[in-house]
This record gives sequence, structure tokens and C-alpha cells, in this order.
Amino acid sequence: MDALVEKLDARLREWKSETAAEARERIAEVIDLADHDVLDLARSRAAEQEVLDLLDEPPTRCGVVSRP
Repeated sequence: MDALVEKLDARLREWKSETAAEARERIAEVIDLADHDVLDLARSRAAEQEVLDLLDEPPTRCGVVSRP
């Protein structure tokens, strides 16, 4: 058995049932994307979401000049 599969099997048994269920769902999505040879689309969406998340964050006080 592949080392990654062994590690995943061990973690799925250790994690809370909710965490294991979410991991199974996400892993199934990655497998489906790989089966359709579209993993690069998932990476693009993840990068896009990361940028959107950064834009949604409130500005930090460091380097921000307040003007009246």
C-alpha cells in the first residue's frame, strides 16, 4: 500500500467523524477532478478565492495613513 494511502487511512480513523467526512468529500472531489484532467482549474479557483478572501479582510493599521 502507498505511504500516502496508509497515512490517510490512519488519519481517517483518528479524526472526529465530522472531520473525516469532510476530508473524504474533498478527496473525492480531487479524484474526480484528476479523472477529468482538470486539476489546474481547481488550483485557479483556489487562488482566486484566496485573493477574494484577502480583499474581504479589514485593512491593518500598519502602513495605513488616516486622513481627516
